[in-house]
Amino acid sequence: MTSVNTNYGALVALQSLTQTTKELSEVQNRVNTGLKVASAKDNGAVFAIAEGQRARVASLGAVMDGIDRATSVIDVGLSAGEAIGDILKQLKEKAVAAQATDLSTDQRAALQADFNALRNQIDQIANGAKFNGSNLVNGSNLTGGASQFTVLTTDGAGGGGGRYTLQGAVFDDGAGNFYSSASELDEATGLTINANDQLEFSITNGNETTTFSIDVDATDTISAFVARVASASDGRVTASYDDQTGRITYSAAEAFTVTFTDGAAVPAAEDDDGHLDGGAGTAAGTMTVSVAPGSGSNELTVSGFDFRLGGAVGQALNTVTSALNISTANGAEAASSAIDTALTALNRDLATMGAQSKALDVQKTFLGKLSDSIEAGIGNLVDADLAKESARLQALQVKQQLGAQALSIANSAPSIVLSFFR
Repeated sequence: MTSVNTNYGALVALQSLTQTTKELSEVQNRVNTGLKVASAKDNGAVFAIAEGQRARVASLGAVMDGIDRATSVIDVGLSAGEAIGDILKQLKEKAVAAQATDLSTDQRAALQADFNALRNQIDQIANGAKFNGSNLVNGSNLTGGASQFTVLTTDGAGGGGGRYTLQGAVFDDGAGNFYSSASELDEATGLTINANDQLEFSITNGNETTTFSIDVDATDTISAFVARVASASDGRVTASYDDQTGRITYSAAEAFTVTFTDGAAVPAAEDDDGHLDGGAGTAAGTMTVSVAPGSGSNELTVSGFDFRLGGAVGQALNTVTSALNISTANGAEAASSAIDTALTALNRDLATMGAQSKALDVQKTFLGKLSDSIEAGIGNLVDADLAKESARLQALQVKQQLGAQALSIANSAPSIVLSFFR
């Protein structure tokens, strides 16, 4: 039936053209934004997942900013400590020179004046070593105090489940004196460590188990060993040493198992006291500890010190006081001994600060890789394939032109009715 009231062909052509125009608009939007899921109406589920991961990338960025600030605080402290170390060396030089017995009274007075002038610079350097209001070397941010310096190392909640922590026994000399991070492992633990010994961390994720091996040597310093744990495990397991408590702590966001293996040709029954958490007296050629989840922590406490003159007992320069006097040979000898003690303690503390700075660098590297991986995952979810969209754009443009022509032809079809009345 031919009708001028109802043009079914035009209706079909219009529907097709409308659909093509809609698809063309979607493709143009993808080309303009580079996204196949730009809003919730494109794909609600994928958009929600992507937004959640974008929020995590932002939080990781904030954590890395905090690590950068903490690293700067440590760097400033290290610079101050090194400067104070240089002054102590000069003081040592003056004290040794003053031990000579052929010096005149005027010469000793000149040495004492130089000695006092150098010594008085130490407090100025320690008090001026601030960054962003924090100071690790003048006693204002001592570990365990009300103002101890902490830094966020992960975007996870510190008190939540899923944090796995293993804390080893105390490393001390039996008299309650804790070892510094510069001490060698064979000094700091009852565990007998030899060449070819290994520590292995195993992490199981689903059906896949990944094992990281860390070589352990008796001559390793604690700080070197701690840094190697993080680097060998790509940041999945981190270790930290607190010379205030004398403990090494191993932490991970995933369940892990740690195994110590005696690398000797004939494995001995080693005692793990001081190295793993198996308890004193646990002895075997291979010792394994499976770590249960705990509350854990999302913060690292950075050790603070007091490098000022005559600091509190236990601090580096507590033996360097204003009472040191090199105006006599005996006084110079006593001053030299006191400065030697201070230099040893100062270098120990600087080694601890350096180890903490390196640990933060490792953590930041891991967080950077994690952030990149998450961003790549977001891209897989929402990014458009522009090569494919370009091809679709050209095809739809041609289809739209053809649809417009088809509609024009369909609209002109009723005009044939006029020929019936000629």
